[in-house]
Amino acid sequence: MAGGAVMVAGGAGYIGSHAVRCLRAHGRRVVVFDDLSKGHRDGLGDVPLVVGDIADSVRVRETVRAHDVGAVMHFAASIQVGESMSAPRVYWNNNVGKTLTFLGALHDEGVARVVFSSTAAVYGEPEGTPITEDAKLRPTSVYGRTKLVVEQVLADFAAAYGLRYAALRYFNAAGAHPSGEIGERHDPESHLIPLVLQAASGRRPHVQVFGTNWPTPDGTCVRDYIHVDDLAEAHVRALDALEREPRIVCNLGTGRGFSVRDVIAAAEREAGRPIPVLERPRRAGDCAVLVASNSRARALLGWEPRATDLDAIVASAWRWERRLT
Repeated sequence: MAGGAVMVAGGAGYIGSHAVRCLRAHGRRVVVFDDLSKGHRDGLGDVPLVVGDIADSVRVRETVRAHDVGAVMHFAASIQVGESMSAPRVYWNNNVGKTLTFLGALHDEGVARVVFSSTAAVYGEPEGTPITEDAKLRPTSVYGRTKLVVEQVLADFAAAYGLRYAALRYFNAAGAHPSGEIGERHDPESHLIPLVLQAASGRRPHVQVFGTNWPTPDGTCVRDYIHVDDLAEAHVRALDALEREPRIVCNLGTGRGFSVRDVIAAAEREAGRPIPVLERPRRAGDCAVLVASNSRARALLGWEPRATDLDAIVASAWRWERRLT
């Protein structure tokens, strides 16, 4: 990769903090840019942190100059599908409006490489699985629509300004760092595996299952769970790949699907206790099955997920949950 530091926007968050660890393990110089509205300073160690909003162009530009930033990983966004449906104004502002301002500031400073945190939600309800990058893009949630619009903005910046970018459409991030020092800490939590494990540890009374009549083998939603360290490694490889590929759009997933009931059963095996379940109606914006084809990521990034076993992913998350309780 060319010289300069990597600025990680949203680097104090769940996936961002794992990407920071991975970048440093690869010998990269890193600066984190985060407003700490959702992230956690204590997971960064001695990595330089600039506290700021990505919509603050002056602060962004100052950071680029002060740290000689040559590339950016962009994780800063609102991420809850359900919330996006009830608060679209917040999501369009945070995910699209602020990102447009952010990209403008980076362009003004000559930063020409961006790795963007996109999502499988851009596909909506797929016509078949596994989902390839050529599948129709018809997101069913506001969250998915905001991410798709940013992908389109990146393509326009590439055509007009020569931006080199990677849009990584990842599926369900899960698990925790093997050090036990960082893991998933959303407030409020919206991801299934930590919710199930919080019910197992007694931090919540039950786990809610949204819909039991989906067209799946056991009636619950099926998702592709990818370990957060595998996601982080793919981001670092994407930065390298931008040296030879000007535009990269690829899925990040294991290619294996597990249902909500599968996750609950894995958590019960790991925790050694039954987990209370409350069945609820389907949520707006959800889809029955989202499982990735990851062949393009393998080819373009030279990447392969290492943690493909659901029990192993849940076990790493359980170690983190026990630390929090």
